[in-house]
Amino acid sequence: MIRIGDRIRLDEAELQISFVHASGPGGQNVNKVATACQLRFDAAGSPSLPPDIRARLLRLAGRRATADGIIVIDARRHRTQQRNRRDAVDRLTALIARAAERPRARRDTRPTRASTRKRLQQKKRRGQLKRSRGGSDFED
Repeated sequence: MIRIGDRIRLDEAELQISFVHASGPGGQNVNKVATACQLRFDAAGSPSLPPDIRARLLRLAGRRATADGIIVIDARRHRTQQRNRRDAVDRLTALIARAAERPRARRDTRPTRASTRKRLQQKKRRGQLKRSRGGSDFED
């Protein structure tokens, strides 16, 4: 069981983890052992996530989320499977923790008296400029 905050608990059975060959450090070992970790989490179908957190999670995941609502995380920073697995799980929990934070509601603000005065003065100046351009005053 993976705990995220006080409300969310993920069952490890919901995570699908597979290992693939990784490029990068590892010497000759890199050709023999699949150390890169690919974690898949079905966020859209997870019973552990409340609907509001699920929606924010899929929005935050961006390109890491498939059209079906599955989040895919690749971890290949380390040389061992265990460290890459831990890295992938940590990155998923951090993403879910960010999604669990409720965004603060925006409060409408009124324009200051000075900004209103400045805007009206600029409008007045602009209007005077346009009036001063005036065309010719020929009478037919």
